[in-house]
Amino acid sequence: MVGRYGESLPGRLLLGRAVCLLLAVGLLILLGVSSLGMSGVWDETVRRSAPRTIAATQLNLALNNMDAQAANILLSSGESGTGKGRLDESYGKATGFYKEAQDTISRSLRTLSAAAEGDKATENTVITITEDFAHYQELIGRALENDEHPDGKDAARADYRTATDLLSARLLPESRELVDANNQVYNRMYDATRGDLAVQRVAEAILGVLLIAALVLLQVRLARSFQRVFNPALLAATLCAVVAVVSAAQLLAVNDDRMKVARRDSFDSVVALSRAKAIGYDANADESRYLLDPSRRPGYEESFHDKSQELYGIEGASLSTYDAKLTETWAAYRSEHNDKRFSGEFRRELDNVTFAGERDAAEKAVEAYAVYESDDRSFRKLVGEGKQVEATLFCIGWASDTSNAHFGNWMRALDRVTAINQSHFERATAEGRDSLITLAPAAGVALLLAAGLTVLGLRPRLAEFR
Repeated sequence: MVGRYGESLPGRLLLGRAVCLLLAVGLLILLGVSSLGMSGVWDETVRRSAPRTIAATQLNLALNNMDAQAANILLSSGESGTGKGRLDESYGKATGFYKEAQDTISRSLRTLSAAAEGDKATENTVITITEDFAHYQELIGRALENDEHPDGKDAARADYRTATDLLSARLLPESRELVDANNQVYNRMYDATRGDLAVQRVAEAILGVLLIAALVLLQVRLARSFQRVFNPALLAATLCAVVAVVSAAQLLAVNDDRMKVARRDSFDSVVALSRAKAIGYDANADESRYLLDPSRRPGYEESFHDKSQELYGIEGASLSTYDAKLTETWAAYRSEHNDKRFSGEFRRELDNVTFAGERDAAEKAVEAYAVYESDDRSFRKLVGEGKQVEATLFCIGWASDTSNAHFGNWMRALDRVTAINQSHFERATAEGRDSLITLAPAAGVALLLAAGLTVLGLRPRLAEFR
């Protein structure tokens, strides 16, 4: 067939036109497939993948906060039955924060339940957490009720102990599993999409170069055969093809870049910082548990240190040497950002600093954390000296020089770093979606014009042979 078409000039022109049209159609199909695929990925990212990962981290944090506030209520409530010696400010704030955490958990479970539809494993995990949370609330409710009875502090403490055991044995591992599972789903989608985009960018470049080359060759053939300098319609078709190829290339490049910014540069940091915040609330709860339940103090002290290592890991550091080694390793990092003497969630964030102001905000968060860690040693010293009331006020009071106030400073510092990354995540997803609205139609229209102008440009020349 090709040989027969190539035997005459009209045949060669028809063959050239067919090649150009096929290449334009191929590019148009590639553009459509890419645009639809990217649109689906952005929708999945914005509506499911990111929100359910965030909901899982909020669930993990709120569980820790709720348990800490339950301990703080029991610590600040005064004598059972009478309320004598109650720390009114601490009691009121702990009660309010307890209810807020309870509401956050309920909202997160609803979000996760809706997002998990069709994912049987995640659905089962959400159901299990919901059931365990109901049991946990029952135990805490019983502890708070016993605390209101005369001589009920020991019974309240026993109920709280059972509740916090349920939290550490089941609820927290289950919630962390949800964080990891949802984050991995997003990761898999991201890796697959960027792999597809890499293939599509190569295919678009090849088809685009071939289309432009075919139009140029067709223009040359016409010029030689008909002794004319150029064919205006074919020239316009070539310009349209260039516009289409450049627009399509820009579309794929923008989406590839925005996906990297949304996932690796920003959302990875959001997850690391959210984990750090949840671990921080758990560590803070360990201090309240340490005060509330003297029989378990060694275990809670060890648990606090383990969480410190998760946040800012220092090999070989004990609770007594941690502060000095933190100061030493932090000074080394400030001198050389590639210094690797510490690990943990802070390290993950600092190794992923991308945006303006992010490093400064992240470093301030570590410095706020160092103050809180130092407070922990002061708090334990008060307990060791038998100053229970002073230790309690320093731990859960609200004066500006207390551990509680410094913990709040640390959490706000983490929130500022998270907000920087969250804003860039939102901007990247918006820019990726906007590019589909502007660049995809521009490339599509330009391709259709190129095809139409190719047909139009050849029609008068072909008519001469009829």
